[in-house]
Amino acid sequence: MTPITIALTLSLTTGLLGLTPLSFTPPAFTQDPHTQMNQRGAHFMGFDQDKTAHHFVLYPDGGAIEVVVKDAGDTTNRDAIRAHLLHIAVMFGEGNFEAPMLVHATDVPGTAEMTKVKDAIAWKDEETDKGGRVNIVTTNADALKAVHAFLRYQITDHKTGDSLEITKR
Repeated sequence: MTPITIALTLSLTTGLLGLTPLSFTPPAFTQDPHTQMNQRGAHFMGFDQDKTAHHFVLYPDGGAIEVVVKDAGDTTNRDAIRAHLLHIAVMFGEGNFEAPMLVHATDVPGTAEMTKVKDAIAWKDEETDKGGRVNIVTTNADALKAVHAFLRYQITDHKTGDSLEITKR
């Protein structure tokens, strides 16, 4: 029997017997991976990914993570960004990189190495007019390599258009 034949048979049978037919909802179409990442990001970061912009910068001594609202009047998302980045600075400083793995649904490059050398990396949170920033600083060569791998992955996966090259701080 084909699925249509089965559905018709069940429908007619349940109708004749006075039974309530089971409801069937077809599975949702799979969304593209970037949309899925943004949905996970909104859930785990606590702010609307479409109303905000992520930026990642590589510096000779580390780098920076910056998130801003697209509308300067959007204080709800701005405040959520600030809370998230403060939390991220603390978590990352403790060597906890669970949040990026949850958002990206994969092991994020650089995180295993940054966990090993966590005491050699400083994560400093600061507020900006439209959101916030986490400055990342290290003098450890292994940590620097891991930070840059992490930031390059973020640039690519978030599709920010930021440079993959190291720039002056």
